[in-house]
Amino acid sequence: MKKDVSGTLGFVSQKDIVYNKLLPYADILDDESNDILGQIKGNLGRAVQLREIWPGVLFWTRKLSTYIRLYGRKFSKEDHVLFIKLLYELITIDKLEISMMQGLARLLINLLKKTELLSREDLELPWRPLYELQDRILYSKTEHLGLNWFPNSVENVLKTLVKSCRPYFPESATQEMLEEWRPLLCPFDVTMQRAIGYLELFLPTTLPPELHHKGFKLWFDELISLWVAVQNLPGWEVHLVNLFARLANDNIGYIDWDPYIPKIFTRVLRSLNLPVGTSQMLVPRYLTNAYDVAHVVLWVSALLGGPSKQAQAQLSGLFNSITSFFHPSNHGRWLMKLMKLLQRLPASVVRRLHRERYRKPTWLTLVPDSHKLTEADITAFVESMMQPVLLAMFSKTGSLDAAQALQNLALMRPELVIPPVLEKTYPAMETLTEPHQLTATLSCMIGVARSLVSGGQRYPEGPTHMLPLLMRALPGVDPNDFSKCMITFQFIATFVTLVPLVDCSSAVLERSDLTAVEREMCSASAEFEDFVLQFMDRCFALIDSSTLEQTREETETEKMTHLESLVELGLSSTFSTILTQCSIDIFKVALEKVFNFATTNIFETRVAGRMVADMCRAASKVHPAQSLKLLVPHCCNAINQLAVNEEVLSEEELDKELLWNLQLLSEVTRVDGDKILPYSTQLVQILQLTLHLKCKQGYTLACNLLHHILRSTALIYPTEYCSVPGSFQQPTQDYLPIKDWGRPGDLWNLNIQWHVPGVEETRFVFYVLDLILQPELLRLQRYAQGERDMTRDDVLQSLSIVQHCLLGAGSLFPPLRGEDMFACMLCKTSTLSPPPDVSRENYRDAICRVMRQLLHHILEHSEDDTKSLFSIIKIISDLLHFKGSQKHEFDSRWKSFNLVKKSMENRLRGRKQHIRALLIDRVMLQHELRKLTVEGCEYRSIHQELMRDLLRLSTSTYSQVRSRAQSVLFTALGTYNFCCRDVIPRVLEFLEPDRSDVTQQQFKGALYCLLGNHSGVCLANLHDWDCITLTWPAIVRSGLSSAMSLEKPSIVRLFDDLADKIHRQYETIGIDFAIPSECRAVAVQLQTSGVPLPPEPVPSDQEEAEGLRKQVEKNLDSEQPWKFEHIAIGFMSLLLRDDHPLPSPAVLFFVKSLNHDSLLVRKVGTATATTLSIHSVHTLCPYTLSIHSVHTLSGDRPDNQWLQYNSSSLPRTQQDWEGCTFVEKTHWGYFSWPQKLMMYAPSEEQPKQGLTREEMTEREQIIYDHFSDPGFINQLIEFLSLEDRKGKDKFSPRRFCLFKGLFRNFNDAFLPLLKPHMERLVADTHESKQRCVAEITSGLIRGSKHWSYGKVESLWELLCPLIRTALNNITVETYADWGTCIATACESRDPRKLHWLFEMLMESPVNGEGGSFVDACRLYVLQGGLAQQEWRVPELLHRLLQYLEPKLTQVYKNVRERIGSVLTYIFMIDVNLPYTQPTASPRIKEFTERVLLRLKPLTEGDEEIQNHVVEENDVGEQDERTQAIKLLKTVLKWLMASAGRSFSTAVPEQLQLLPLLFKIAPVENDDSYDELKRDAKTCLSLMSQGLLYTEQIPLVLSVIFQIAGSSSWHARYTVLTYLQIMVFYNLFTFMSDQGAVNDVRALVIRLLEDEQLEVREMAATTLSGFLQCNFLSIEGPMQSHFEALCKTRLPKKRKRELGSVVDTIPSGGNLVRRHAGVLGLSACILSSPYDVPSWMPQLLMNLSVHLNDTQPIEMTVKKTLSNFRRTHHDNWQEHKQQFTDDQLLVLTDLLVSPCYYA
Repeated sequence: MKKDVSGTLGFVSQKDIVYNKLLPYADILDDESNDILGQIKGNLGRAVQLREIWPGVLFWTRKLSTYIRLYGRKFSKEDHVLFIKLLYELITIDKLEISMMQGLARLLINLLKKTELLSREDLELPWRPLYELQDRILYSKTEHLGLNWFPNSVENVLKTLVKSCRPYFPESATQEMLEEWRPLLCPFDVTMQRAIGYLELFLPTTLPPELHHKGFKLWFDELISLWVAVQNLPGWEVHLVNLFARLANDNIGYIDWDPYIPKIFTRVLRSLNLPVGTSQMLVPRYLTNAYDVAHVVLWVSALLGGPSKQAQAQLSGLFNSITSFFHPSNHGRWLMKLMKLLQRLPASVVRRLHRERYRKPTWLTLVPDSHKLTEADITAFVESMMQPVLLAMFSKTGSLDAAQALQNLALMRPELVIPPVLEKTYPAMETLTEPHQLTATLSCMIGVARSLVSGGQRYPEGPTHMLPLLMRALPGVDPNDFSKCMITFQFIATFVTLVPLVDCSSAVLERSDLTAVEREMCSASAEFEDFVLQFMDRCFALIDSSTLEQTREETETEKMTHLESLVELGLSSTFSTILTQCSIDIFKVALEKVFNFATTNIFETRVAGRMVADMCRAASKVHPAQSLKLLVPHCCNAINQLAVNEEVLSEEELDKELLWNLQLLSEVTRVDGDKILPYSTQLVQILQLTLHLKCKQGYTLACNLLHHILRSTALIYPTEYCSVPGSFQQPTQDYLPIKDWGRPGDLWNLNIQWHVPGVEETRFVFYVLDLILQPELLRLQRYAQGERDMTRDDVLQSLSIVQHCLLGAGSLFPPLRGEDMFACMLCKTSTLSPPPDVSRENYRDAICRVMRQLLHHILEHSEDDTKSLFSIIKIISDLLHFKGSQKHEFDSRWKSFNLVKKSMENRLRGRKQHIRALLIDRVMLQHELRKLTVEGCEYRSIHQELMRDLLRLSTSTYSQVRSRAQSVLFTALGTYNFCCRDVIPRVLEFLEPDRSDVTQQQFKGALYCLLGNHSGVCLANLHDWDCITLTWPAIVRSGLSSAMSLEKPSIVRLFDDLADKIHRQYETIGIDFAIPSECRAVAVQLQTSGVPLPPEPVPSDQEEAEGLRKQVEKNLDSEQPWKFEHIAIGFMSLLLRDDHPLPSPAVLFFVKSLNHDSLLVRKVGTATATTLSIHSVHTLCPYTLSIHSVHTLSGDRPDNQWLQYNSSSLPRTQQDWEGCTFVEKTHWGYFSWPQKLMMYAPSEEQPKQGLTREEMTEREQIIYDHFSDPGFINQLIEFLSLEDRKGKDKFSPRRFCLFKGLFRNFNDAFLPLLKPHMERLVADTHESKQRCVAEITSGLIRGSKHWSYGKVESLWELLCPLIRTALNNITVETYADWGTCIATACESRDPRKLHWLFEMLMESPVNGEGGSFVDACRLYVLQGGLAQQEWRVPELLHRLLQYLEPKLTQVYKNVRERIGSVLTYIFMIDVNLPYTQPTASPRIKEFTERVLLRLKPLTEGDEEIQNHVVEENDVGEQDERTQAIKLLKTVLKWLMASAGRSFSTAVPEQLQLLPLLFKIAPVENDDSYDELKRDAKTCLSLMSQGLLYTEQIPLVLSVIFQIAGSSSWHARYTVLTYLQIMVFYNLFTFMSDQGAVNDVRALVIRLLEDEQLEVREMAATTLSGFLQCNFLSIEGPMQSHFEALCKTRLPKKRKRELGSVVDTIPSGGNLVRRHAGVLGLSACILSSPYDVPSWMPQLLMNLSVHLNDTQPIEMTVKKTLSNFRRTHHDNWQEHKQQFTDDQLLVLTDLLVSPCYYA
C-alpha cells in the first residue's frame, strides 16, 4: 500500500478502487470524494442522534454503499472502524424492522469484506447480540402464527453477516459459546441440530497461534470424537464437517490430522453416493444429508502437504477408485457431485498456493514453512487428477467443469496438463464425424490458452503450438453448424487477444541472441498474414450463405433470428480482435480486402449487410484515418449520385444500393470523434439529404448515422484495446513482439488513449443540433398547438429524429430543472458532472416542453396513434434517466466482462494480472458506473409533471401503451426519493367507488401500477405506515367501484396477484424506532463536530396502525362481493403483531369470523384467534436454579437422575405435585447443565390463575363471552368437524394452538361446555370428527401446563376414558392424527406431569382386541409419546421391552413392522458416543443375546429355511422352529428400521445375525419371493453400507470367512456381493490395514475355484471390481498363479458314437481349476475398461489360447473378448499403439466374428 498522504485527501485511504486513477479526469476525484464522504459522515451521525432511522439513517447508509461502489474503501482506518461500529449497533437494535436490518447488514458485510484491512487490534465485535438476532429471527416463536413476517433472503444475509464478523470476536468468545450451547447437545433432540449449527457458524477459527488454547483446543477433541462416533449421517454431521473444513483451512500446520485421514477420505467417498454392486439400496438420508462438496474440497486441500504426505496418497487412492465413474458412458444423479468435486478441487489448491507464495502477508496466521506445499506435492497432486479430468472432458454434463479444472491445473504444471489435451485436440480438429469432440476439446483449450501461449521455463515449447492450432481451427467457421462456429470464434478470439499478430520472421536473420524455440516462433509468425486472409475468406463465405434472400422469403420476419444475431456478434468481435492485434502491414491488406468486398457487392440491410458493415466498422475503429479515407468519400458519392433527383425522397421502397451505402456509412462513423471532423461537411450534407426520406427503412438508417456521429464526438471513451501499449511498429532489432506473447497488462503503465470531447467537437455537436433538432422541435410544437397539420408518419419521423439526437448528445445536456419537492427532508446531494455550459440552450428542457404538449395533443385527438405514443414514452424515459449510457447495456457488459475475466485470469499469481484489453474495459466500466449512479436524485416539480403524464399513459386505453408506460414509471419510482408518496394518492383516485367516470382500462391500469413489476417497487406494499393506511383500505373499497366487474377474468387475476404479492412481500413494519444510547455515542464520534439538534417528538405510529385497522373494519361492514371480503381479511391478518395488542373491535371481529359461512374466512379466523389467545398471556415469574455438575461426562448421571420417570415417586397428591420441580424441555441435563436453568416458580408465587370475568381486560372479556355461549360453541364445533378436502386433511397445528391458548389463559372455564361435544365426537368414527377431538385434546393437555393439581386430576379423569374410546375406534384415516395428537401433547413436557397418560397407554398395547390394526395403532400412538420424551423415561422403555419380547412372534405383518419401529426407538438411546455414560435405558447387547437363544433352531439346522404360514387356529402345535421364523421376521423389521434412524450401528451384535441372513437371502433379483427373503436381502444391502471402524474389521472378516465355508452356495454367492459394497464403502479404512487386504484377496481367489459356476463368476466380477478401484493391484505373483491354473490339463474327450447322448459338461477339479485361471485373467482384463496398461496385450494372448476349450471356459473367453472390444472401441486408434504387429493379427482374428459363408 503506497503510504502517500496526498495533500488533497488528508488521510491514508484504506483501499481505493485503482481504476479510478486511470480515468481521464482522475485529478478532480479526490475533492469530489472528500466532499461526499464529509456529507455522509455528518448526516449519518446527525440522523442517528435525531433518532431518525427512516428516512435519515436509511438514506445515508445507502449513500455510503454507493460511495463504496464508486471509490472503494476510500476513508481512513478510524472512519472505517467507526462506520462498522455504528452499523453493528444499528443492526442489533432490538425492534429494528427486518428489511432495514437486511439493508444495513449487507452494507456491514461489504465494509468487513476485506479482512486484511482491519486487524483484531483495530476492531473487536461482541458475538452475543448477533446470536440473539439469529435466534429471534430464525427460530422465531411467533412467525408461524402470523405475528411476524420475514423475507426469504434473511437467513443467508444473517449467516454471511456472522461469517464477516467472526474474525473479530473477542478471545473469550469460544469459551462463552461452549457454555451457552453445550447444554443443548442432546443427540436425540432437535436442539442438537440447532446447537451444532450455531457452533459451525459462530466458533472463531482464525485466532493467532498463541491464543489457540482459548480457541479450537477447547472443543476440537470433543467434537472430532463425536464425529468419528456417529455412523449414520444424522442431519447435523454436515455442520460438523463444514466446521472442521474451515478449521483445517485457517490453521494449516497447527493441527495433526494424520490419525483421522483414512476416516475422512472414507466418509468423503461414502458421501458421493456412488452405485456399487448389483442390488444396492440407498438409505434415503444418505442422499439428503450428504456432505457439501465446497467444504469437502476446502478440507482436502488444507490436508495436503506437510511432512507425512499421507493425504496425497489417500487422495490419489480416492481418484483411482472413482476414475471410471467419470467416463462419458456412465451417467446418474451422482455425476453432478463428481463433476463439482473435479472442478472445485484444483481451484482450491491454487487458492492455497497463492496464499502461501504470492499473497501479501497480513495479520492473519501464515502457514508454517514445514507445511507449505512443495514442488513435489504439487506434481503429485496434478498427476493424481489428470486421468479423471481427461475423461470428464467429454462428459454428458458438458465440458465446462473439466475446462475450469484444466485451467487451474495448467497454472501449476503446464508441462503435465497441456500435452495430453493437445493430443486429444489435434485429432478432434481433423474429424468430421464427431463435432461434440471438437467443441469439448476447444473449450478446454480456451481454458489453458494463457498457460500455453506464455510458455515460461516449465513449458517453453508451448507457444509453438499456437499457429498450427489457429490454422486448423479455421474450418470450424462453418455456416451449417452453429455451435461449432461459435466455439471456433471464441477460440480464435481468445488466442489472438494474447498474441500480437506481427510478422517478425526477419528477426531470424537480423538477431543472433534467440533460443531455438524463439527462432521457431519467429519463422512461424510469417504465417499470420495468411491466417488473417484465410479467416476473412471464411467469414465472407459465411456471410454469403446467410443473406436474407437465401435463408427465407421476404414475407417472413425482417428481423434477424436469435442464432444469426449470435453469429453476427461472434463474427464482429472476433474480427475486431484480430485487427486490433495486427501489425499495420497486415492491417492494410485486410482493409483493402474488406473494402473491395463491401463496395463491389450490394447487400440487403437485415442480415448480411449488418455483418459486412460490422466488419468495416471494426476496421475503421482500429485505424480510423486510413479506413475513413477509403470508405467515407466512397459512400457519400454513391448516396449523392443516387439521391440527386427529387422523386427519390418520396419513394416508399428505396433502391437497395442507396440503403446499403447508408448502412455502411452509419456503421463506419462509430469511431474516434476528432477523426470525423475533417469529413463533417460531407456528413452533414448527407444527413440533410436523407433524414426526410419517405421510406421508413431509409430514414431509420439516417437517424442511426446522426446518432453515431453525435455519440462519437460527445462521449468519453478509450480509443484502443491493443494487448501491448504503444504500437507494434518498431524495428525488430530492438523490439521483438514474440516476447509479448501472453503478457499481462501492467496496471500502473496502461497508457490508455482517451477520447475526451474538445472545444471543436462540442461546437460541432451543437451546430448539428441547431441545424437538425431545432426545426423538428418547432414543427412538432406547432402541430401540438394545432397550427399545422402533419400525417402520422411525419410525426413519427420527427419523433425518431428527436429521440436519436437525445441519445447521441444526451451526455452534454444538463439535467432537468425545476424546484425541489421534498427539499426539507435531506441535505443536498452532490452531482458528479461538471457544471453545464449556460451559454447554450438546454435542449433537455426544450425537448421536455415540446413532448409534453405533443403528448397531451395526441391523447386528446388521436389516442389510437400508438406508435407515436411508444416513441414519446421512450423519449420521456431517456429524458429522465439517460446520461450517455443505458443501464441494461451496462449490466450486460459488466456480466460479459466478468465471464471473460474468469476464463482468462491467473488465480495463482493474483494481483490483477489480466490482459491489457480487459483492464481498459474495466476502467471504461468504472467510468460508466459513475455516470449511471444517480439514485436518490432530488424529486423536482418537472419530474412530478412527467410522472403524472406517465401515470396518465399507464391508465390509457391501449394495453401495450399501458404496459410500456408502466415499466418506465416503475424505473422512475425507484430512482427519485419520496416520489411514491406523491404518486400513490393519484393512483388510488381511479379505485374510488364513488367516481362514475372511470373506465375499465383505467381501473386495470391503476391496479397494475399498484402491483409493480417483478423487480421494482410494489406501491401497495411500501414500508411506510402513511402509504399503507391509504392503499389497503382503497383496494378493499374498490370492490364497490362501477368499473369493477368480476366477469372479466383479467381483473380477477389482477386482484389475486395483488393480494398474493402483498402477502408474499409483506414484512412486519417497525413501529418502535428507538435508538439505544451506545449507538448515539458512536454517532457523536462519527460527527466529531456539529451541534446535535434536539430530537423532535415523533407522532406515535401506533395511532396510525390503529387508524388503519379501523378503516379496514369499517369497510367490512358494508355489503361486499366475497372476493373483497377475503382480501380484506387477509390484509387484517397481516397486521397482527407480537409487540402491540389488537384493539378490541378487531378482537370482536376476528372471534366472530370463526363462525363465518366462507371457509377461507374461517381459516384466517382460526389463525388470528390463535394469535389473539397468545397476546393475553399472564406472564409467570421464573426463578433460576443452578445445578453444579461435577461430571465431565454426559448421558445418564446421578445428577440428572431426578429428571427421569420413576413410577414409585410420581406426584400423585397435591403436595407432591407442588413440591416437584418440573423441567419441561427434554434436552436440559443430558450433556451438561447450563450455568443457570430458568424454571417456573412454585404455584404460590405465581400470579393468580383462573380470573373471574370482572378481572379481565376488555379484549379478554370478548373472547370469554363468546366461548361461554353454548350456541357459539355448537356452531364452532360444527364447522371444525367438517371436511375441508377429502383425504388431504391433516391434524392442524393452528387449531391446536387456538385451544391451547384458550385453556392456558382461561383455565378450565370452557371445559364443561366442551365436554359433551368431545364425548359425542369421539364415539363417531368419521375422519373429520376424530380429527377435531384430537385437536382439542392435545390443546387441552398442553394448555393445562400451569393448572393447579386438582384441576389437572379432574381433567385426566375426563380424558383417560375419552382416549381409550378413541383408540378402540381408530381407523386407517385417523391413526396418524391421534399419533400427532399424543406426540404434540407430550412435546417438551416433564414426563412426571403426564404420568396418567403414560400409564394408560402402557396398559396393554398389543392385546389382540379389535384385530391387528388396532394393536399396531396403539403401538404407534405410544411410540409417538415416548419418542418425544427421549432419554427421560428409561423405566417405561424397560417395561415396554419386557412386555413386547414375548410378543415378537406376531403373525401379522403390520404389527411386526410397528414393533420393529418401536424397538428402534427403545434402543435409540443406547449410543456409543464419546464421553457418554452407558445408558440406563435398554441395551442392544442384552436383547440380541436373548433373541439369538430363541433363534437357535434356525442357526443349527442346515436345511433351507422356508416360510411356514400356519393358520391361526392351531396355536398349540407350533414347534419352536416356526416360532423362530416368526421371531426372525420381526427382528428383520427392526434391523431395517434402525438402519435409517439410529446414530450408530451396533456392529458386534448385528454380526451374530449375519450367518442367518446369508442363509435366507435369495440370489436372483426377483420380487416374487416372500417377505422373509426380501427383507433379508434388504437388510444385507443396508448393513453392507454401514460405516466400519478399524477395530471392527477383523470381526466382520472372521464372520464372512465362516460363511464362505458354508455348504449352501447361495450363502457363498451372497458373501461376495456383500463384500463388494462393504469394501467400497469403507475403502480407506480397509486399505490402512494391510492384513485385512490380504485376507480379502485370499478369500476372493479361493472362491474363484468354487465348485459352483455362479459363485466362480461372481468371484471374478468381485475381483475385477477390486482391481478397478485399486483396492488390489495386479502384481506378478497373482498373474503367475492364474497362468499356472490355466495350464491345468483337461481329460481327453471321448469320441462320441452317433446317436449317443451328448456328454454332460465334464466335471472334476481340473476343469474347475482351469476355469478359475481363465476367470482370473479375464478379471484382470476387464478391470481396466478405458485404457490398455502394459501387461494387457500378453494377458489377451494367453487368454486367446483357450477360445476352443470346453464350456464354460469358452463362454468366459468370448464374453471377455466382446467386452474388451466394446469398451476399447472408441479410442481404438490410440490403444492400437500398445500391441505388436503379431499380437494385432491374432486380435483381429479373435475380434472379427468368423464368416459363415466361406
